[in-house]
Amino acid sequence: MALSVQPPAAADPSVVMRLLADPTRRRLFEEIAERKEVTVVDLTRTASVSQSAVSQHLKALKTGRLVSERREGRNSFYRVEPDGLGPLVDWLDLYGAFWRDRVSALKSLLLEIDPK
Repeated sequence: MALSVQPPAAADPSVVMRLLADPTRRRLFEEIAERKEVTVVDLTRTASVSQSAVSQHLKALKTGRLVSERREGRNSFYRVEPDGLGPLVDWLDLYGAFWRDRVSALKSLLLEIDPK
């Protein structure tokens, strides 16, 4: 019986942050998002790194489920998987609410101090 091993999902915001912390990888991710779907060849043309490095970055993004790959003949097409950003968005929402409450309280305090 053969076991199928799935790459770990980016269920933790720190995984997404680590993946996008690398400036080259983040730029590749942004380019894929802008272009909707793009081949490795097209990404390599605009990247400042080798095709091998582009492929390694794409593998990391794919493992983190930030991009998906579609094969067509000899070409691999990559597209962004928006759900991959979910853990990061959820984390930011949590702290966004925290800061909105804090800023609101600060505004109230400032108005009490100087009601102009």
